[in-house]
Amino acid sequence: MLTAVRGALAFLTRLPVGASEAAWDAFRRTPVAFLAAGYVVGALAALPLSLPVPVSTAVAGYLLVLYLVTGVTHADGLADCGDAAATHGSDTDRRAALKDAQTGVGGALAVSLALVTLALGALGVAGAGPRVAVRLALAAEVSAKAGMATLAALGTPGHEGLGSAVVGESDAIGLLPVVPVAGLAAVAAPTGSGPALVATLLAGPAVALVVGRWGARRLGGVTGDVLGAANELGRVAALHAGVVVWTLW
Repeated sequence: MLTAVRGALAFLTRLPVGASEAAWDAFRRTPVAFLAAGYVVGALAALPLSLPVPVSTAVAGYLLVLYLVTGVTHADGLADCGDAAATHGSDTDRRAALKDAQTGVGGALAVSLALVTLALGALGVAGAGPRVAVRLALAAEVSAKAGMATLAALGTPGHEGLGSAVVGESDAIGLLPVVPVAGLAAVAAPTGSGPALVATLLAGPAVALVVGRWGARRLGGVTGDVLGAANELGRVAALHAGVVVWTLW
């Protein structure tokens, strides 16, 4: 399991964990390793939300740490999917747009909207107070990674690439440990935050299934870009789901 986690961190982050072929192979066969990486990334990104600084500064710190740790690979996947979604024509044209190295208007708009809505979600989370904010930010990252794990286990590989090397290497049975490991993010929740944490954890996989279905219909399967898009959009949806439930209930 530790080898799989090291592979997950090497694949999903920029952390210097010493990647190896053995770690990569273990990660591909272990969907729950996605969540282990989510806990690491989420804990690091949530740190600024625990500091006694203005809310706007805490949110800026959250975004800065998040993308310093994860890099822009997943955002690039969202941009490519945005270009594919904006393409008029056949599914073949969409797949061509997906592989185009140039970022078009659709990709730029997708990434811009994702960043803006992520920042707004983080503002709402920060307004809940440090203890709740940290837990919601952590749960949002775990939720996004649970969505990626779901697609990796249940999806059909798309065109050849890193994504196709991950997708389909496991199955539904491999997802069984994902539920209790994700649920750890809601254990010992601060008073009143339990429903918000549950909503946060459910949002990522729900978004991933929608993105995966679109990828299967329009792009021929779940590619690395689809995984990246599911991660970025799942995080946004998870943060907002947590904020909405925390605010209303």
